[in-house]
Amino acid sequence: MQRYWSKIRPDLAKLRPYVAGRGINEIASKYGIPPERIVKLGSNENPYGPTPAVREALAKVAPELYPEPEELMDAISGYIGYPVEQIVIGAGMDGVIDTLARIFLGPGDLSAIVTPTFSYYEIVTRTCGARPRFICREEDLSIPIEEMVRAASEAKIMFICAPNNPTGDGLKEEDLISIIEGADGIVFLDEAYVEFADRSLVHLVQSYENLVVGRTFSKAFALAGIRLGYAVMPGWLAMEYRRIAPPFFGVSVAAVAAGKAVLGDMEYMERSVSLIRSERERLFSEIEEAHPSQGNFLYIETRRPASDIAREMLERGIIVRDCYSFRDAGDHRIRVTVGTPEQNDRFLEAYREICS
Repeated sequence: MQRYWSKIRPDLAKLRPYVAGRGINEIASKYGIPPERIVKLGSNENPYGPTPAVREALAKVAPELYPEPEELMDAISGYIGYPVEQIVIGAGMDGVIDTLARIFLGPGDLSAIVTPTFSYYEIVTRTCGARPRFICREEDLSIPIEEMVRAASEAKIMFICAPNNPTGDGLKEEDLISIIEGADGIVFLDEAYVEFADRSLVHLVQSYENLVVGRTFSKAFALAGIRLGYAVMPGWLAMEYRRIAPPFFGVSVAAVAAGKAVLGDMEYMERSVSLIRSERERLFSEIEEAHPSQGNFLYIETRRPASDIAREMLERGIIVRDCYSFRDAGDHRIRVTVGTPEQNDRFLEAYREICS
């Protein structure tokens, strides 16, 4: 084994693997809790699930055929308000990020990442042999805009998540414009949670040739298990993306069918988003240590180590996210997905017992 192990690129030793939220079956087995009694609030999933039209569409899928994504891309175009020529898709947001990174990043190149945030930006940077530069938020979670502009002027790609995972904060339009105009490379704005937010900044793509806005079907549309994402970008870059992307953009026939189904039932998505936003504000009003959020989750300060809080929640059958695995988040913060009213009541009861 050692003979072949030595062939692995040595720079990959610096990678910290992506840490996903804990699963229901894992916790049920470890703590002896019936799966139906477990409340999963650790992975920012939509507790209401997708429109019933998804299951109907999946039942008609022909898995022996390759996907035909043209109708899906037309539907995305109708939803986002940009022509198909400026839209690309991928196997989840990470699939889109992978392809963009292959276009721009190589050995010795620099990316810029505002932390704490989605760890996959760092993973894909290092996988390409490039170097990440980290810009840490202030203690109050505000972003150091001048430092970000400087970093963008030196990087080939700057990754920004807004609303940000795990902190939940958005981004002012004037700040994004300052970053874009000061950048020497591409600015990637991750709007995975934007349907839960007050506003989107996707309209800026029409004004700037170096802005890419990524979206996902995992959150508001409740297709986390399907793995489908997309991005809006300038036409010149979309052409390059199509040259580099895997066959059929790397998506499956199931993803194409499910994507078309959810975009065909916007009322269902909007209703579930409204319920989540309402519950988010209720939770925020009852948890003094929570930060304001534009996502489908809350970022909560803890007096005790977050790992202890998360473990004691698990013992009660409630999965939350200990944020220690997020670079620069520290060990006194947890992230809690907004669930149904019943799930949130379970969490609040446990939170008061553990943190009072």
